[in-house]
Amino acid sequence: MMNMKSRNQYLEELIRKNGGYHLKSKKEKSKLLNEYCWVTGQNRKYVIRKLRRGLWVHQERREKSGRQRIRKLTYDNDVKSALIKCFKIFDYPCGQRLAPLLKRELSRLIKQGELICSFEIEKKLRRISPRTIDAKLKPHKEKEKLKRHYDYKNNPLLYQKIVTKLSTDWDRKEIGNIQIDLVEHCGQSNYGEYIHTISTTDISTGWWEGGAQMTRSMEATLANCLKIKGRYPFAWRAIHTDNDSAFINEQLANYTKKAKLRFTRSRPYHKNDNCFVEQKNSSHVRRTVGHYRYDTEAEMALLNDLYAHELRLYKNFFQPTIKLISKERIGGCIKRKYDAPKTPYQRVIENSLINWETKHRLQAIYEFLNPAELKRNIDRKLHLLKYLYGVKQSKSKVKNLKELNLNTVTFLNCPTEAVSVT
Repeated sequence: MMNMKSRNQYLEELIRKNGGYHLKSKKEKSKLLNEYCWVTGQNRKYVIRKLRRGLWVHQERREKSGRQRIRKLTYDNDVKSALIKCFKIFDYPCGQRLAPLLKRELSRLIKQGELICSFEIEKKLRRISPRTIDAKLKPHKEKEKLKRHYDYKNNPLLYQKIVTKLSTDWDRKEIGNIQIDLVEHCGQSNYGEYIHTISTTDISTGWWEGGAQMTRSMEATLANCLKIKGRYPFAWRAIHTDNDSAFINEQLANYTKKAKLRFTRSRPYHKNDNCFVEQKNSSHVRRTVGHYRYDTEAEMALLNDLYAHELRLYKNFFQPTIKLISKERIGGCIKRKYDAPKTPYQRVIENSLINWETKHRLQAIYEFLNPAELKRNIDRKLHLLKYLYGVKQSKSKVKNLKELNLNTVTFLNCPTEAVSVT
């Protein structure tokens, strides 16, 4: 295999042997090209462009001289470091915005002692063009983006204080370890305000509770979590969330300290650390409510009524779950063992840590419930939710939304077999 140097030498010898190339006839040129391309295997069009531009001659001259022409560097590293400092002071502007700022504000920065540089560097900074600024700052911008990608703007110290926990680190027999997640009902656009569902589940029993809120603010999230906590038949021991700022904030952190709850979080970009509640998001929220956009008070009231009554009773008392007992790799296959399907209610009853009063209360509720009636009420409320969404999306929109809200409240006040666990 010939390298570039030997190919150029062969081409030079071939042209010298044939008495030149550019002044030859088309037939002679074609003959020279055929011979060269057959020997080297290079593309014919590439060789033609190479001969026209004389690239092989320039390369031979550079190799003979032993050095390449090095362009004089106008803006060296000293100018670049001063430019980066100005770039940070003016809050990371682009080259077109930074160039006039340097011409106008550079003397102010030097006078106030914010920038220390020589007269030559100052002169170069005033003369530098926007395009050169962007070219010089490109490596620094890439580093800054990498830092911001793994950084937390809100409460970085709080993120460091909260311990990260993997899905394999949990004691799956201990009751009261709650995983929490936020499900958005924004449809295809996350513009403006819309409803969010806080989904919670116990790792040991699989007990699920949910609640809807209009915003993802700290106050609304904490108040919703307290409501959900009150519906659990047992006390919470720990909460585990993702890295959403709706959860990682001072309000929730202070509450967990006062309530003596362990507060852990998952690793960034590792959704499997929160796998127990992620599964409930799919089976309990998305499969039931759907992927539409809900952003009205009537829809939020209906969702909260559904979560607080029929859905929680139906899922916790009549929907069995299968828990993974062990996982073993044998060769290229993974062999998994599962326990018998049981409802969260059955797992709570079988747990020895639950007191008898709670178990008797749950058994009384279980005897009173009618799964067919619960399913009919769930379907009835989902039908109304779909109707509210259709009215909102239709061209003939309701002029008075208060009337629609009143109709929803009247519907929700109809007698249903809604029972509270607590």
